[in-house]
Amino acid sequence: MGHLGALLFLLGGLGALANICEITEVDSTLVERLGQRLLPWMDRLSQEQLNPSIYVGLRLSSLQAGAKEAHYLHSLKLSYQQSLLRPASNKDDNDSEAKPSMGQLALYLLALRANCEFIGGRKGDRLVSQLKRFLEDEKRAIDTMAMAGMAFSCLELSNLNPKQRNRINLALKRVQEKILKAQTPEGYFGNVYSTPLALQLLMGSLRPSVELGTACLKAKAALQASLQHKTFQNPLMISQLLPVLNQKSYVDLISPDCQAPRALLEPALETPPQAKVPKFIDVLLKVSGISPSYRHSVSVPAGSSLEDILKNAQEHGRFRFRTQASLSGPFLTSVLGRKAGEREFWQVLRDPDTPLQQGIADYRPKDGETIELRLVGW
Repeated sequence: MGHLGALLFLLGGLGALANICEITEVDSTLVERLGQRLLPWMDRLSQEQLNPSIYVGLRLSSLQAGAKEAHYLHSLKLSYQQSLLRPASNKDDNDSEAKPSMGQLALYLLALRANCEFIGGRKGDRLVSQLKRFLEDEKRAIDTMAMAGMAFSCLELSNLNPKQRNRINLALKRVQEKILKAQTPEGYFGNVYSTPLALQLLMGSLRPSVELGTACLKAKAALQASLQHKTFQNPLMISQLLPVLNQKSYVDLISPDCQAPRALLEPALETPPQAKVPKFIDVLLKVSGISPSYRHSVSVPAGSSLEDILKNAQEHGRFRFRTQASLSGPFLTSVLGRKAGEREFWQVLRDPDTPLQQGIADYRPKDGETIELRLVGW
């Protein structure tokens, strides 16, 4: 998420973006249910589970969590100050593992700005200096195309590099074109989970066109269908979607409105669980794209996630896999000892040959379903 950090540095002194790709009002009941799914996550205050994206998403939405929201920000501050501002003499061998990533650090600074806290002085200088070092280390990496586009948008509006204006305009045009070309027949940009950030970029586009308007309408319809089917369960994806449903983006933190009214979220009423006899399902797990291939039926309790199924297969056979953590959840980096190369990735497919639109920790296969892991090139 290197370009999220770049975006943060460009926020100061910019004007508001034009609202061309409009996402008109969405059913408030659906939005409320989406926000309610974040409430349990705001009770998870360990350093491993705290994430500023949740706070930023709420502050850029029409919803608020009251005292719980303030307590969450307080916990973020304690966690990040302890891990980031610790004197060098106190570092130990495990300290580097506990430090937030560049994307998390940038989101933390955005969280402070969302609360109208503009940090300065020695503490602020140290935080920004760390972010600059991160950016220098990862300046060649693009984690999402949409985040790169938002950084280019800020550069364009800032006029900080007038000699580079033509190159910036060209880069932004290409980013927008690539995102539009990635739209699926269903309306998603790439997939359902990459769509919210893509819309954050397109909603601030200064390049109006019929194609852009049509693409946004299709994306909105696809997202509404996903909301109806309760597709969004991952709290980080929800936090990226809530601003879009409120016609906002990270760029709106140029001039945050900390007094804007927001509806108070109440916990969802839960239906008492009914006693059920434990049920198991059978899922066929396949691996292709490497030799030898793999095919094995896995029996797991109903409701198990795909990640649970992979762990079960690993415990009871020759199947092996590794994952890497990210803000959107774990993703596969190695299967059966084969690591994805520089221009390769492990694609997850569900029958019939359909790319998985959810993370492996969120998707719950049905009985008799086939899951294929396929090594493919970019």
